[in-house]
Amino acid sequence: MTDYVSDAQARSLILDVGRRLYHSGFVASNDGNITCKVGDNAIWATPTGVSKGFMTEEMLVKMDLDGNILEGTYKPSSEIKMHLRVFKENPQVQGVVHAHPLTATAFACAGMSLDEPVLVEGILALGCVPLAHFALPGTTDVPDSIAPYCKNYNAVLLANHGALTWGTSLIQAYYRMETTEYYAKILMMNNFILGKKALLSQQQIDDIIAIRTRMGVTSGGRPTGPEMASNLEDVCLSADCNAFAACSDLSLA
Repeated sequence: MTDYVSDAQARSLILDVGRRLYHSGFVASNDGNITCKVGDNAIWATPTGVSKGFMTEEMLVKMDLDGNILEGTYKPSSEIKMHLRVFKENPQVQGVVHAHPLTATAFACAGMSLDEPVLVEGILALGCVPLAHFALPGTTDVPDSIAPYCKNYNAVLLANHGALTWGTSLIQAYYRMETTEYYAKILMMNNFILGKKALLSQQQIDDIIAIRTRMGVTSGGRPTGPEMASNLEDVCLSADCNAFAACSDLSLA
């Protein structure tokens, strides 16, 4: 038997996550939507047309997985079909978050996925983040576009739109949104500002995924890295660093 949070806990969690999204700059105006599962066929969802930073409990809507309203007077988010599809495709999911974090959304608008193995935490907590093809918001094309990824991944970018994350709890889904944005920032710094990166090797990726599996996480996909590791030398012991250290010693003399 699956354990679910109570109705009261779900409503409180949704308001908390909404404030976190808003104050983190992951949403602007009335962007984004949040859902939390409270039974085999019941979820609480955010309303349409309301800022996620200023919601109150009476604005939330309880629905079944077919989209029928069970409680509440507000209209649910127009993107609810996307959330319902995640819950139906992956029964283990109990929380879904959709937002428009700046960097991750920039990748989505550039037609780029997040799948380069540069960050240990990215592989452990998130995995690869594929890019789903463009679909018009509010249509059934959106849930169809993300359906292939709901079981084997933990997040997806929506082309020219934003990001979607899910988890076995709403808090896990929110944390995965944070990690998605952080991962995107790291890749942006590596690829477009520093112009340099050290990819984790195939063996290193295997070792990290083994840790992830022991943590009970079997989804997330597997990024592809080089056969040979390029990160096994201490850069502070390089010739350039030694020369810098020698110059520093002279300046202190």
